Amino acid sequence: MLKLALTALFFALPVQAAQDRSGTGAEPADLRIGIREYRDKVHASWLGQIVGNIYGLSYEFQYIDEPGPDRFPYGYGPSLDRVKKLGGAFSDDDTDIEYMYLLQMERHGIEPTYRQLADAWKHHVRDRVWVANRSALTLMHAGYGPPVTGSTDFNPNWFQIDPQLVNEIWAVTAPGMVDYATQKSAWAARITNDGFGIEPTVHYAAMYAAAFFESDIENLIDMGTEALPPGSRFAATVQDMKRLHRAYPDDWQRARQAMAARYYGEFDYNRHAWPVVDAILNGACGILALLYGGGDFQRTLDIASGLGFDADNQAATMSGLLGIIHGLEGIPEDLLFPLGRDGWEAPFNDRYINVSRHDLPDASLRDIAARIARQGERVILANGGRIVREGGVDYYEIRPSAAFSPPFELISSPTLLAEVGQPLSFPVYLGANRETAVYSLQDGALPPGVTLEQNRLQGAPTQPGLFEAEVEVRLGPAVRRKTYTIRVFGQNLAAAAAEILTNDSSTDDDIALIRDGERKLRTYYNRAADGEPRANWYGYRWDGPQRIATVVYNPGLPEEWGGWFTSLTVEYLDQAGAWRRVENLSISPALDFDNSQWLKGSWIDHALTFDAVETTAIRIIGDAGGIEQDERNGGERRHYTAISELAVYPD
Repeated sequence: MLKLALTALFFALPVQAAQDRSGTGAEPADLRIGIREYRDKVHASWLGQIVGNIYGLSYEFQYIDEPGPDRFPYGYGPSLDRVKKLGGAFSDDDTDIEYMYLLQMERHGIEPTYRQLADAWKHHVRDRVWVANRSALTLMHAGYGPPVTGSTDFNPNWFQIDPQLVNEIWAVTAPGMVDYATQKSAWAARITNDGFGIEPTVHYAAMYAAAFFESDIENLIDMGTEALPPGSRFAATVQDMKRLHRAYPDDWQRARQAMAARYYGEFDYNRHAWPVVDAILNGACGILALLYGGGDFQRTLDIASGLGFDADNQAATMSGLLGIIHGLEGIPEDLLFPLGRDGWEAPFNDRYINVSRHDLPDASLRDIAARIARQGERVILANGGRIVREGGVDYYEIRPSAAFSPPFELISSPTLLAEVGQPLSFPVYLGANRETAVYSLQDGALPPGVTLEQNRLQGAPTQPGLFEAEVEVRLGPAVRRKTYTIRVFGQNLAAAAAEILTNDSSTDDDIALIRDGERKLRTYYNRAADGEPRANWYGYRWDGPQRIATVVYNPGLPEEWGGWFTSLTVEYLDQAGAWRRVENLSISPALDFDNSQWLKGSWIDHALTFDAVETTAIRIIGDAGGIEQDERNGGERRHYTAISELAVYPD
């Protein structure tokens, strides 16, 4: 049976409202920073991220079971070969999404909508995308809009590292505006993540925004913790890292071992995932790097790399933070000019070469930083700040109590699939002012048993059919409307089948899981015993004839090297006992049949609809995909498919 439930975990991490940080109850005084100083700090932050990303890449996943050696400096390592070949800095996922977000701010304004950012993801990001980012992107292609794309109910990697390495731009463009920066960063983080998976992002955002006016590392760490809600998982982690630093003040490797013993491993929430890229684990590494680095750029960079796991993330983010604190003068020259000054008049030859994203233009590093600073000026002025001149110097006066209010928009979805008698719940609006919004149905009808209850469609449908309803949400004078389509099926015939059909597989998985009604917890991997291409199938046989018009396939969790179809059709058993293809097959949402891992969705229900057939057996069948594994995983290729649920519905 199909279950579509989105819980309150969408907003399990409330972002603190604008607050008085002085403790006096009075509005905090405006902050002042020279315009030239702000621009220089933004430039240094961007170059710091570039340095940290390229430096840390050579140590990404290099140190997992043990920390790196205590022999500094490590040096740029193999990643410098690409710098030499390209003649400048190159894009990577620690910087390219921020550049993409800059383009959206320039195109749509300082507060682009979820829809606009999702459109950018779909256009620019076509490969080189992993874990939570990949899951979110495939949900976008299936028709779901943020924050569904990052939710615990739809994104199997909601707890992974992704948002803390792509959202620094929201805080860099909000200097001193800690509340605004953390609220906006949390909002953007929910594009890909949820729950405690966004907490390190919020912590980092507070430090970045505050660093324009605060240089003490421990104070910044505490300010990041203050931005988290009471009882948050990462707040406790930060306190734990501070205790380790006090216990082993001169031994970062011992602290790392103690940290890894507690935070690296298999837990209830990540049993299906690769724990090396866990948000909390890598966030802990970031805090340790800051504490043991003591504000020194080179030492922080090396410790971030030596702590291991997803090292380039910590190296890039913490180097960007130190760039804000110390400016360009705080970044060693040999890091900015790793090939020397011969032929290079500016850091990294002032070139940012796109090697990772579709249609992302190459640019000058200095120009990117200047453009980010221009967006920062727009944010400052739009939130009560102003430009003043004193003593021949231009300053920004910044209102630190400014707050971010998310754009007012309704959540997109494909046709929602439901089943008679089973709960359905889907949010239509999850904005900051949702409690004051007024909701109503304008046209069409919801399935009997389903109602619009405040900000969500909710209930248990009692009647099969295809239903459309236009939802209207009013927020003051603003009005938004969206039409939602719900397809309700009758009884799932899979449970009554006498036999589950599949081809031979070397897996130890239990094929019975494909009709247990649970699409998230377990996945069946139909693996070949050798590397030869083959077709896989899944289906059911009944003791008597059934009239069938739809099967719903959920792939569960495809793996990095295989677990997908490169073709798919539906076959039924005719009266002569032969398998025949159904006619007029359609698949919604569409499946990606390229033999690559990049756009394979997880936990997404796909309805395969066709002209009704009367039969005693039905199956889905197609070619199994698979790519050659890297050397760390054996280098071989296996063709196999994945499935977590196969439901069958009558005409």
